[in-house]
Amino acid sequence: HALRNTDFDLGIDIKKIREPEAVLQDCMKDYIIPPEAMTVTPEIVFSPLPGGALTANTQMLRDNNLMDKYPAIVEAMAETVAKGGYGTSVTPVSQFYFQQAFNNVMFGPWKKIAEGYGKMVLGYFGKTPVAPDPQVVKACSEAMGLKPTTEKVVDINEKDPKKGVAAAKAMLEKEGLPITDENIFIAASCKEKGILFLTGKSQVNGMYKINREEEAAKKKGEYTVTVNGKAYGVKLGKDNATVNGVSYPLNVGFGIDEKAIEASKAVASDAPAAAAAPSHEAVTVKAPMPGLILRIEVKEGQKVSKNQVVMIMEAMKMENEIFAPCDGVVTKISVSQGQQMQSDDELLVIA
Repeated sequence: HALRNTDFDLGIDIKKIREPEAVLQDCMKDYIIPPEAMTVTPEIVFSPLPGGALTANTQMLRDNNLMDKYPAIVEAMAETVAKGGYGTSVTPVSQFYFQQAFNNVMFGPWKKIAEGYGKMVLGYFGKTPVAPDPQVVKACSEAMGLKPTTEKVVDINEKDPKKGVAAAKAMLEKEGLPITDENIFIAASCKEKGILFLTGKSQVNGMYKINREEEAAKKKGEYTVTVNGKAYGVKLGKDNATVNGVSYPLNVGFGIDEKAIEASKAVASDAPAAAAAPSHEAVTVKAPMPGLILRIEVKEGQKVSKNQVVMIMEAMKMENEIFAPCDGVVTKISVSQGQQMQSDDELLVIA
């Protein structure tokens, strides 16, 4: 606006901005725009969280029911930036800062080091603009078992067998996926998340104004009901319910009819008792935190040892190893790759 009616010309038609804006509004009509994405805050000076990283991280917090931790994480981020060497806060460094701030809030200051943040502080991504805090360097080195380095990043990457075209091709071949330039790029850049995408197991992000699955289920009356770890396919009709293909008469009343419930209990108690199942010790491994099942490292029937890695969960774009709490045999795997879990959800059983 300051250049209007002057001799300066930007060489663009400023009014054309309205056209892509209209397209954007149309594309976003079914989605909720997070309030923090439209907020101006002075905290950005101390905790530089760019727009893309902001909404990506808050979406992950919402997915994992941790959005209440967001103010504390933003506050803690200022320290991770200052003590991490003031690297430019754009992808992926902005993620490093947020991940470490997340860890500092959830597990205590510098008790758990995010891999990307730790490697950045130790010099594995090059030299930071300012020298990182010596105590943070020490904490990262001890936690990761790595020494600080000044070696060139390209030389470090060349020696990593998990990177490059050969490693990407091996991942594709293992899943029976076509070896194309596009697939190689996706596998090399996104690793397991790329494979989940290519195999159709990745989860769609974004917050819809309405829950599409819920609305579709309501129209069809179809639900998956899990009771005591066992799933049932339930279809509700006007006067019946079909459970796993078997129809039962159904009557739904408002409130809880205590007399009817007690009468049902009395009938059930008169029935012959079922033979008791043989007792055996079994240990259930539960999710220590909300997150995505990234890799399952064992199979049902496989023997495992105490402290053996049985699964890899991803939370806030960080990989977390799940260890076997005891020796034994995996008798049940309760999850699948790509599944989103909540804290204390059952992962597997060892007996």
